[in-house]
Amino acid sequence: MPVFVTGLPVHVLIVHVIVVLLPLSVVGAIVIAFWPAARRRFGWLVVAFAAIATVCVPIATNSGEGLQDRLPPSDLIQRHAELGDQLLWFAIGLTVFSAVLVWIGQREGMAKGLVIGAAVLTIGFAAVSGVQVVRIGDAGARAAWTGVENLPPR
Repeated sequence: MPVFVTGLPVHVLIVHVIVVLLPLSVVGAIVIAFWPAARRRFGWLVVAFAAIATVCVPIATNSGEGLQDRLPPSDLIQRHAELGDQLLWFAIGLTVFSAVLVWIGQREGMAKGLVIGAAVLTIGFAAVSGVQVVRIGDAGARAAWTGVENLPPR
């Protein structure tokens, strides 16, 4: 996998897909968990956003490792990488359980307990995914900007 595309790090480019789609998936998953009409209308869109974000996570981590190899060793970069490595499991859980929720929510006569259980798991993975994205982003920003002098505008 290339580390740069037209001079820009692939990692930074692909991370923006995750930073947009995963939080949208988090909000959407919580909405469809509580609101059956939204689940019927937008459920599969939420699942699609979550799935695309999930597919992008390993691309981001692999491209990040390629970028990390080109930079001097840093505890801040290491922390960012460790947090990033954890995101895949949360994103998979969000995708799977939101898909299960939408699927069973569309079945007539499905036990209400199954729908509630899927909703609870969806909300749990949504919350953890959202928090993890913030933690990773914060660690990445600290790794990129710590020690960089902030100059006043000209």
